[in-house]
Amino acid sequence: MSDSLKEQALLRDWHALRERHTLTASALERALETEHELGVSEYEVLERLVDDSCRMQTLCGMVHLSQSALSRVVGRLESAGLVERAICPEDRRGIAARITPAGRARYEAARPTHRRVLAEALGSGA
Repeated sequence: MSDSLKEQALLRDWHALRERHTLTASALERALETEHELGVSEYEVLERLVDDSCRMQTLCGMVHLSQSALSRVVGRLESAGLVERAICPEDRRGIAARITPAGRARYEAARPTHRRVLAEALGSGA
């Protein structure tokens, strides 16, 4: 295969991946907002916190948001009573986020919607 054909195939794959991601993210955003009053980023933060609290700096890398964007998302969740922030017990210079009982309940209610939309969008039926 020539370099030009390889490049065209690579770009075709890249564009298909971007389109699939965009369509899936849009479907998730609509369903989570409509059915659970959560954005995708808010849902992802709850999902990361459901098992344990997490330092904000660590959480930032897990959900692939900038520090300021994560702070805004956590602020919205905190205002809604779904997450709370506290000083890290291991390092008093850091801030940790943890899910509240209301946040856990909202996450549990939204989880089937999230999984349904992923299965529909990605065609896995799981």
